[in-house]
Amino acid sequence: MEVLKRRLERSLAAQSLLAFVLALGITALFRRDEHPAVWVVHAAFYTAASVGAATWQRRRLARSVGTDTAGLSDLSRRIRRRDVPADPQERAAMRRLVAESLGKMERARRWLPYYLALLGLIGAGMLVLGAIQGSWVWPVVFALGVAGFSAGVLWMRRRSRERLRFMRDALRREDARVS
Repeated sequence: MEVLKRRLERSLAAQSLLAFVLALGITALFRRDEHPAVWVVHAAFYTAASVGAATWQRRRLARSVGTDTAGLSDLSRRIRRRDVPADPQERAAMRRLVAESLGKMERARRWLPYYLALLGLIGAGMLVLGAIQGSWVWPVVFALGVAGFSAGVLWMRRRSRERLRFMRDALRREDARVS
């Protein structure tokens, strides 16, 4: 399992294949009445758009940190494992990555309540529509899915912030020890 996770972290082809399979399944689920060739075309388009956006974002972040995309995935893995690099250049790159990531989280923090409120309104709207139509099953499932998704977003955000803050403090301690 660890080999698969590492392969998915580093290989754009593996990420693209996984995105294509997921997009194909979702497209087939929502467009059952269309020909399977249309599913493949739509899935290829969605995959190309998402992989293109992810590649652009990853390259931009790698340039700002001062490493390549493979180095960026290694630094991210080390942050998740709370492993402080011994090499001063790697520590400097990790320091920039942590500062960039924490800054991005801080900037996104002010918009998070609005996004969650919008998701809540959509879930509540689905419940109201279900009450009007007399069908409660799918609106309740959708509302629970929205609530679970929102809780997952908050949990992952808190977990990432804790890891980044830990690494920022560990890098400061390591730099103070070395100096």
